[in-house]
Amino acid sequence: MEITHETGKSGGRYVTTVDGHEAEITYSRTSPRLIIVDHTGVPDALRGRGVGQALAQYVVDDARKGGWKIIALCPFFKAQASRHPEWRDVVQ
Repeated sequence: MEITHETGKSGGRYVTTVDGHEAEITYSRTSPRLIIVDHTGVPDALRGRGVGQALAQYVVDDARKGGWKIIALCPFFKAQASRHPEWRDVVQ
């Protein structure tokens, strides 16, 4: 699955397209070292296929590479973070 990162003035999104359906995680950037993940959108056609999990892992990996932290406001991302204690180095 190919995941791309799109950025704007105050935030961005991580997005993938699988079988013609687009899934995303969006965020707001509060500082050069902190983002707030505010939404995960996975169409019903992709549910249960690990797409949301793959997006979340990509965000975590990107945070590690970039040296920044994540605040999880999105319920899905927050639930994933609680299942992955190894993410605590980047998820606040």
